[in-house]
Amino acid sequence: MICECTVQVRTYECDSYGHVNNAAYLNYLEFARYEFLKAIGFDYPAAIKAGYGVYVARIEIEYKKPAVTDDVLVIRSAPLKKGAVSGVIAQEITRGKDLIANAKVTWAFVDSAGQPVKVPPAWDLPGLSPPPSQEAGP
Repeated sequence: MICECTVQVRTYECDSYGHVNNAAYLNYLEFARYEFLKAIGFDYPAAIKAGYGVYVARIEIEYKKPAVTDDVLVIRSAPLKKGAVSGVIAQEITRGKDLIANAKVTWAFVDSAGQPVKVPPAWDLPGLSPPPSQEAGP
């Protein structure tokens, strides 16, 4: 499943060159991952209440073109890989036909102590896995 959401660049997210600051992209990607989890039926607040979390273990971002104030960006998120404890979500940010950035985000399911644990059945949803026998990604 590919989940798509949009954000509009705000002035305070831009650096002295007038481009979106690289740190702001982390917020865009986080917002889109949360929207992805909601879209697949993952109840994140319930997971937290039960003493679990989904931590980001690694983010790889490749910046392609700058975005500027008032640009409307589309962020697509899709599962790329899933294991018993962790997985990878592929994300891309576009403005129209322009690829602005793409990212691979490795996540891990953790217990209340922040230790990686096998994803419990209540949260081990099919939407966390890429489609069978094909590489996923936006």
